[in-house]
Amino acid sequence: MPNRDSFEIRKEAEDLTRQLTLDEKIGMIHGAELFRTASVERLGIPALTMSDGPMGVRQDFEPASWKCVGNHDDYVTYLPCNSALAATWNRELARLTGEVLGAEARGRGKDVILGPGMNIKRSPLCGRNFEYFSEDPFLTKEMAVPYIQGVQKWDVAACAKHFAANNQETQRLWVDVKIDEKALREIYLPAFYDAVKKGNSYTIMGAYNKIYKEHCCQSDFLLNRILRKEWGYEGVVISDWGGVHDTEAAANSELDIEMSVTDNFDEYYMADPLKKMVEDGNIPEKVIDEKVIRILMLMKRLHMLDGERKRGAYNTPEHRQAALDVARESVVLLKNAKGRLPLSPQQTKEILVIGENADLFHALGGGSAEIKALYEITPLMGIKMLLGGNAKVTYLKGYCQDPKEENQDRNWQADSLENGGGEIECVNQADGPLTLHRRLLREEAVMKAKEFEQVIFIGGLNHEQDCEGNDRADMKLPYEQDQLIEELLEANPNTVVVMTGGSPVEMGRWIDRADSVVWSWYGGMEGGRALAEALFGRTNPSGKLPESFYKTHMDCSAHAWGNFGEKETADYAEGVFVGYRYLETYHVEPEFCFGHGLSYTSFGYESAELTEEDGKMYVECQIANTGGMDGKETVQVYLAPKKRMEGEPARQLKGFEKVFLKSDEKRKLRIEIEDYSENQDVWVGSSLKDLRMRAEMKVSGK
Repeated sequence: MPNRDSFEIRKEAEDLTRQLTLDEKIGMIHGAELFRTASVERLGIPALTMSDGPMGVRQDFEPASWKCVGNHDDYVTYLPCNSALAATWNRELARLTGEVLGAEARGRGKDVILGPGMNIKRSPLCGRNFEYFSEDPFLTKEMAVPYIQGVQKWDVAACAKHFAANNQETQRLWVDVKIDEKALREIYLPAFYDAVKKGNSYTIMGAYNKIYKEHCCQSDFLLNRILRKEWGYEGVVISDWGGVHDTEAAANSELDIEMSVTDNFDEYYMADPLKKMVEDGNIPEKVIDEKVIRILMLMKRLHMLDGERKRGAYNTPEHRQAALDVARESVVLLKNAKGRLPLSPQQTKEILVIGENADLFHALGGGSAEIKALYEITPLMGIKMLLGGNAKVTYLKGYCQDPKEENQDRNWQADSLENGGGEIECVNQADGPLTLHRRLLREEAVMKAKEFEQVIFIGGLNHEQDCEGNDRADMKLPYEQDQLIEELLEANPNTVVVMTGGSPVEMGRWIDRADSVVWSWYGGMEGGRALAEALFGRTNPSGKLPESFYKTHMDCSAHAWGNFGEKETADYAEGVFVGYRYLETYHVEPEFCFGHGLSYTSFGYESAELTEEDGKMYVECQIANTGGMDGKETVQVYLAPKKRMEGEPARQLKGFEKVFLKSDEKRKLRIEIEDYSENQDVWVGSSLKDLRMRAEMKVSGK
C-alpha cells in the first residue's frame, strides 16, 4: 500500500485496537447508519462514511431511512457510465474520471466511494452492465487500475466491486454460480487481482451471489483463500448492502464491515448477534480485533486520524470539462455507409429530431448509480446549442415509455432485498390507450420525416431497462421502436439513427437500411453536447466497443451454452468462452464486433515488429492518419495460438494504445503485450474484425 510503511501502520492500529471495548469494536464493523459505521469519540476515531456510486457521488439520505435529505448542496458532477469510459479505450481518461470522483467524494465529506464496478459483462441482458467496463478482463483491468489510483489520490478509498462473478440481477441474493476454477481465474478474477496488486484499492466490496454454495460476502474460498492468502490483501472488505446471511460465517470470513438497507442496525449479523457469540465464547474476540485493525489501517492511510487530509472539491469547472472529455471519446460511430456523417452545421437550416431519448434525463435512474446531477445536457439541447439560432430544430417524441407507478413514500432500495434481490424485466403488453398513443406519435413522426432533408432519430434504452435489480428478457428495443425506425427509414432513407444504452440491442430489422448509426451510452452531464459535436463534426468519433454487439442474445455463450436468470444456479457452462472469445472460436458473427468503431478519417498500419526488453514483450508499429481530418485511433493487439488447444480461445486482447494523429501525420508506437509466448501469433489492427497485420520478431541488428 502507498504512502506509509504497512508494518508501522499496522503496529499503530494494533495499539489503538487494544484500547477499545468490545462494544466499540462491534460498532466499527457494521453499519450504524445506512452509509456510516459508528465512531469512537473518546479515542478520536471517526465514523467511516461511504457513498455510491461509480458515476458521481450520490445524494444524501437520512441516517436511518431512504428518504432524501432534500438539501440543495448535494448536486454533483454527473460522469459518463463505466461502459462509456471503457469505450474511450483511454487509460488517462480513466485516471481523470477517478480523480474527479475522488475529489468530489472528499469534497462531500465521504471516506469510501463504492466503485468502480468491475464485473465482466457475461450476458448483454444484465441490468447493471452500464456500471461495468467490458466483457474482456484485460480491457477491464487496464481501465479500472488508473480509475482506482485517481480516486485514491484524494484521500478517499475506492471500493472495487462486486467480488466476484456477480453477473446477473435476477435472484442476485441467492443464485449460486456454478463455474470451473479455470474460467473464474482467467475471466472473472484478473481485474480484481490487478485492482489489489497494481491499483492498491483500499477496499473491496463482496458480491450478493453465491459461488460454490457460499455467499460471496462470507466466502472462505474467495475472501480467505484467494483474497487474503494468495493475493496478500490487507485492505478492508465491505459487504454489499444486505449481502450477509450468517453471523458465524461472516465473522470467521475475512469480511470486515457489514452493511445493509434496513434500519435495525443493532440486529445486523455482525452487531449484537456477534457480540453475544463472543461473550458466550463461541467466537474469539481476536477475530473482531483483526477486522478493526484493518479498518484503522484504512483510516490512517486516508489521514482520517492525523488531520492532514485533502479537502477535495465538487462541481468545479475542471470536473465538468473532464466529464465532457470522456463523453467525447466514448461516442462510437457504428456505421457510416455513405459518408452521411458528419452533418454540416453551416448547411443545416432545418432539422427534425425524433425520439424520447433525445429529450430524456438519465441521471436519476439506474438504482444505486443514480446521480443528483448539477445539470444534464440532453441530445436535443446539445444539438440546439451547437446549431444556434440560424437553424430551426423541430422535435417530435415518436415513442414513449410505459407509465411508471411512483410511491413517493418509499425508496426502491428499502425493498431491494425482496424477491431474491432482482428479477427479469416484466415485458408488459401495452394496453389499448397506450398502444393507440404510440401509434399516433409514430404516425406523426413518420409523416413529418418526409418533409425534412435531415432527420436524426435518438432512441435505445433507458434506466427502466438498464437498472439495478432488473435483467432484460431479451435484446429487443422497447416501446415499439423497431417499427418506428423501419417506417422512418422508409419515409426518409437519410435518417441518422442514434442509440443510447448500457448494453447492445437487436438491430436486425433495420440495420441494413440505416446508412449512419451512432452509439452514445449514458454520457453524463455533458453527454448531449458530446453527441451533437460528433454528429456535426466538431469532434471526430474515436470510441470503440468494449463488448460484442450480438445480433440476438442467443448468440451470446451465456445463453447458447450456459444459463442466465435461473433462480437457483447460474451454470457458467461456457467456461472461458465469454463474449468475443466464443464468437471468434466458434465462428458466430456479431452485429458489430468487439473493438469496433469508425472514424471520419482513415488510418494506415505498417511495419509491425516484436521486440523484447527487460523480460517484457512489445509490438512496435507505425500508424498514419491517411484521411483529411485529425483523429484518434486505438491500436489493438490480439494473441492467437498457432495451434489452438481444446479450451483455448482463438484470440485474446493483450495490448492496446490510443493515439492522436493530425491529418497526414505518422507515428511509431510501442505497445506492451501481456502473456506472450512463442506459440502465439501477434495480430495488430483497428478492431477484432479489422486486423491489419501480423507482427514478426525483429531481426537482431535491423
